Amino acid sequence: MNPESAAKQRLVEHLNAHAVRTDGPFTLRSGAVSDWYIDARQTTFDGQGAIAVGEAVLDVLAPEVVAIGGLTMGADPIAVATAIAGASTGRPLHAFSVRKEAKGHGMGGRLVGPLEPNDVVAVLEDTTTTGSAMFEAIEALSDDGLRIAQVITLVDRSGGVAAAKVAAVGIPYLALITPRDLGVEE
Repeated sequence: MNPESAAKQRLVEHLNAHAVRTDGPFTLRSGAVSDWYIDARQTTFDGQGAIAVGEAVLDVLAPEVVAIGGLTMGADPIAVATAIAGASTGRPLHAFSVRKEAKGHGMGGRLVGPLEPNDVVAVLEDTTTTGSAMFEAIEALSDDGLRIAQVITLVDRSGGVAAAKVAAVGIPYLALITPRDLGVEE
């Protein structure tokens, strides 16, 4: 696991070129107002950006993890990009998605993807401000008996709040990128 990899540097460059905006003010999901904003989907949904995302996450993924995903929609492209990066290096991974609420038809439930009971998973998030989305995913996965090995966020702008919350429940937490890496400050 190398949090200072070349893939991380490519990810920072792509985010800065395509996803970071400093012409605020912006109102965040949390309700807080900030002078800067990151729309990580400008990177995670871009072909070159997705390559950097998948490789950067794969670089820090715990070896016991067999499936990656998180709350739809922010985690979805990260999970797929990481599964593809894993397949290209001989590390098979399954991507999954956690719905915001259970579907009332078909197979129902909140989890989508090739998950097996007791799979060891990593929870992914694109941008973390309070950690509420990652905790929704953690709860849904725990309720279905999956084992969470780690939480990885692409960009953590929580100022350490999310890391403390996740540590309090005993799950390792890793932020690939902080505002400082992007040249912006809270």
